[in-house]
Amino acid sequence: MGKLDRFSEKKILVVGDVMLDRYWWGDVTRISPEAPVPVVRITNDTFAAGGAANVAANIAGLGAEPILLGIVGDDPEAQELSSALEKQGVSSEFLSLSEARSTIVKTRVVAHGQHVVRVDREAITPLSENEETAITEAFASQVAVADALLISDYNKGLLTVNLVANFIAAARDRNIPVFADPKGNDYTKYSGSTVITPNRREAIEACSLSDDSADAVRLAGAMLLQTADVENVLITQGENGMTLFSRTESPFHLRATAVETFDVTGAGDTVIATLAVAHASGFSLEQSSALANIAAGHVVQQVGTSIIHRDELERLFVEALDDESSETALTFGL
Repeated sequence: MGKLDRFSEKKILVVGDVMLDRYWWGDVTRISPEAPVPVVRITNDTFAAGGAANVAANIAGLGAEPILLGIVGDDPEAQELSSALEKQGVSSEFLSLSEARSTIVKTRVVAHGQHVVRVDREAITPLSENEETAITEAFASQVAVADALLISDYNKGLLTVNLVANFIAAARDRNIPVFADPKGNDYTKYSGSTVITPNRREAIEACSLSDDSADAVRLAGAMLLQTADVENVLITQGENGMTLFSRTESPFHLRATAVETFDVTGAGDTVIATLAVAHASGFSLEQSSALANIAAGHVVQQVGTSIIHRDELERLFVEALDDESSETALTFGL
């Protein structure tokens, strides 16, 4: 498959907020007599890598090598996360252990394939000096071997303004692209990035625009290129696809590929992971976005946190190319 074969040659440095995604699966047969809420009878429980850890799992699924940096607590959940990562082929070697923080856990209760409630356990505190030193030293030791830097920011306290600025500067000094999944309303934090990948709501809020405007995405994309001082902005829009905004090209829009959406959990992780691996392997940003769009269309049709594997992406890519009128075929010049 040409450049897809190069995926296995690439190393992607991922730094960000790692977490454990826990699922309690069950069914509902009655309403609680204590309050007007469903009673879920748990029949199974599973866990998966979440947040930046899910980004790394997607990179591994695509056949590239992720180098994952983050912070976990000294608790059983950190062990569960390490176990989940190991099953996905991701090393937890560079996950720093914190005595002050607990591992971030998102517990989702799912009944009959539908989310009933999500319960989050997280302690968002400023980095200690030792924690910041550990992350900085791990980054310095690995950026030299990376083909791309991916910043997965869930606004949980790890990615401070200073750390992000230092990481981006170090990557650019080595001429490797930087991909950032942003959070918050001040995207100048990611200044110098090759691409940032907010979703529609995040981009509109960061630009203080009205969500009712038909031109909100177009306006947000143009504004973020200037105010955030980044080279490209990829705004994901769920069932409306995604749009790539560039300083040098007209906006490039891709329609969503999913026939039916069951669960958007982790879809943004899949998008940025695929985008980074593909671009590091020699695809243009437009082509990389098309591959990311295909990958996202696959994972949203699964229930729970899921990843894309290279063989699945290859199959879906070939199917898209066979349709000569498809946006994918046109993007790849066929």
